[in-house]
Amino acid sequence: MNQSGNKQPDEFRSAVTMTVVLVAVLTLGIIFIALFAGILLDRILNSKPLFTIVLTIASIPATIYATFRVVKAASSRIRPAEKQVKSEEEPHRGEDN
Repeated sequence: MNQSGNKQPDEFRSAVTMTVVLVAVLTLGIIFIALFAGILLDRILNSKPLFTIVLTIASIPATIYATFRVVKAASSRIRPAEKQVKSEEEPHRGEDN
């Protein structure tokens, strides 16, 4: 079996997997940072759930924006596979046989 034939799908699969992992880690990171920053600000300013709720809700559009940027950057790096035309499937170029 030709190894170069399997190379393109494996590269595509690994690129998609890495993108999904990056989006998941980024999402969890943004949400946890917002949550812990809100808890810290609530303790410092003695305003029990205010900053925790506000920052957690504000992390939703930030997560959507970050996800969009990561997927856009990753999809621009992924190239479609080149089609290989077999000799039997070559189209006729106006020649009558």
